[in-house]
Amino acid sequence: MSASRWLLFNVGFILYIAGCSSRNASPANNSNSSSGNAVVATVPDSGPPFKKEGVLYFLSKVNNDTLRQIDIEFADNDEERARGLMDRKSMSDIQGMLFIFPKAEEQSFWMKNTYISLDIIYLDEKKEIVSVQKYTTPLSEESLPSFKKAQYVLEVNAGFCDKYHIAYGDRIAYKAVK
Repeated sequence: MSASRWLLFNVGFILYIAGCSSRNASPANNSNSSSGNAVVATVPDSGPPFKKEGVLYFLSKVNNDTLRQIDIEFADNDEERARGLMDRKSMSDIQGMLFIFPKAEEQSFWMKNTYISLDIIYLDEKKEIVSVQKYTTPLSEESLPSFKKAQYVLEVNAGFCDKYHIAYGDRIAYKAVK
């Protein structure tokens, strides 16, 4: 048998074996069809979907230029603030969640049931950054305090502040979209 025929035979044999093993896959991977050959595609649970409710702008403390723009979800009632980004498995770099509190006071967040490492940005009543907790540990119950009074808290992907040079004293502006 020539080398090319031998190779073709072995490739065909491997494909045949692979096909047989997929037919014998566990029932969890197969549909309820009578042939048992249809494989059900599983979609990983990425958690609650992002819902764009507004646009947020980071403004430079130096010259008021826009440093970055992102889409945001609002958390402006007790239930939404308590839920936050819990159970999310991913978030785009151009997305975030803005927590709005009735008044400025010291805030503290944690990462319980939050799978994404975040930068948590604390802002005062003038929407100026007063403190940042960077690169938070997912699923941690450690308290992440603001250290100063904050009326707004913005959660973005970990590393966002470093990547886009967002710093203390920079401000935000935002608007709701329909």
